[in-house]
Amino acid sequence: MTIVEQNIALKDLERRIRQDLHKIAWPNVAWVKPRTAPDGAPMDNVLIIGAGQGGIALAFQLMRERVDRVRLLDKAPLGREGPWRNTARMITLRSPKETTGPDLDIPSLTFQSYYEARNGPDAWGALGKIPKGEWQDYLTWLRGVLGLNVESETRVTQITPHPTHVEVTAQTAAGERTYRARHVVLATGIDGTGRWWMPEFLTDLPPGLAAHAADVIDFERLAGKVVAVLGAGASAFDNAATALEAGAREVHIFVRRKDLQRVQPYKQVSYTGFLRHMADLPDAMRWKMLTYLLDLREAFPAETWKRVTKHDNVTIHTGRGWTGAAPTEDGRLRLETSQGDFVADFAIAGTGLDMDMSARPELSGIAARIARWADRYTPPAGMENPRLARYPYLGGGFELEAKSGDADEAAALSRVKVFTFGATMSFGPSGSSINAMKFSAPRLVSGITRAIFSEDAEKHLDDLKAYNTEEF
Repeated sequence: MTIVEQNIALKDLERRIRQDLHKIAWPNVAWVKPRTAPDGAPMDNVLIIGAGQGGIALAFQLMRERVDRVRLLDKAPLGREGPWRNTARMITLRSPKETTGPDLDIPSLTFQSYYEARNGPDAWGALGKIPKGEWQDYLTWLRGVLGLNVESETRVTQITPHPTHVEVTAQTAAGERTYRARHVVLATGIDGTGRWWMPEFLTDLPPGLAAHAADVIDFERLAGKVVAVLGAGASAFDNAATALEAGAREVHIFVRRKDLQRVQPYKQVSYTGFLRHMADLPDAMRWKMLTYLLDLREAFPAETWKRVTKHDNVTIHTGRGWTGAAPTEDGRLRLETSQGDFVADFAIAGTGLDMDMSARPELSGIAARIARWADRYTPPAGMENPRLARYPYLGGGFELEAKSGDADEAAALSRVKVFTFGATMSFGPSGSSINAMKFSAPRLVSGITRAIFSEDAEKHLDDLKAYNTEEF
């Protein structure tokens, strides 16, 4: 399609979107009572931190529920929200192209409708999986067509919940600013309630010798170098492939387990019952299911395997974890492994995430007050899992719960919702999962609308008593 044809098709699609949203707009009533902050200024109803796919889905659902005064903040420049043009090193999304997410089941808002408008219906049939850049373009378009306003390059530095509202301090281009909202949602991605983790012997190395797979890496600098990668997951292998494609002389992938994970367990749980109702199960069953699922880890897709193994200068070392590292006199890196030392020029650790809320600056002031799974559930002997016990224990609307029994503390923390990977132990795939978004976003928003309506129930009763419009 020519650019002119694309523009015409997109304009037609956007016209259809307006018609679709108009047809399902009922009840189109502004029902949320305005609130003022302690300083007398108007207060936001909902402040969403993160304007990637999760933040867009939540803002759209709030719009459909007629919740106004919704604000989105994002630390990234406009169009670079999320990982897709930053640290994501896959070529395509790992989900099937048919997966629906932030469109919230509106057909004209799906990626398929957007892609066909840009490339024609035949192109959709020929598409394998969604290129990551196309997905970012789609999210930027979706945000625009929905009319969602985002304050970009705004980094949240502190979240302070109170029983009646939440204060959010952020650093903006104009300096520090404080926002106040009735409810705040963390839609800050995989590491939004933790930190990317790698062994201390790697973090203690001089700069320029090692990085995490989620770090910004200058791969062009690795041309002609020997690169060592630790990890058996998709991120580790995608980083290995990126180094190979950048011209690394050799890439060696080290896997602690004897065998690679070849089964993708998330495919088994991609059905309505699991995605919608995991949070409705008793704690004991949630613990059984999710510790099993998360201990299996994820297999990488076949495309990633082919992307790596088509190179003849890559070696996979299974059953060979790393136990130490030190710089050499000539500026290289000596890795201690379970099968002897290995010398490389650069190391990449695909070692995943540590759920540590105190590591997030915006949460560090309240992290010790937040209930974790370890505070709410004691598993049977033999089923302990300290790593997963550090996940936040969330209420039915994705809200934080208080570790203490103090009522004011509970009321304050409940105003902060978690729509990150940190929600996984409470809800299963949810906040950071495209295929679960159609189930999880409405549930979180329902919790917010329930709280807002309940707080103002007396005012709504007054409205009901005062209503006297005659029908004839």
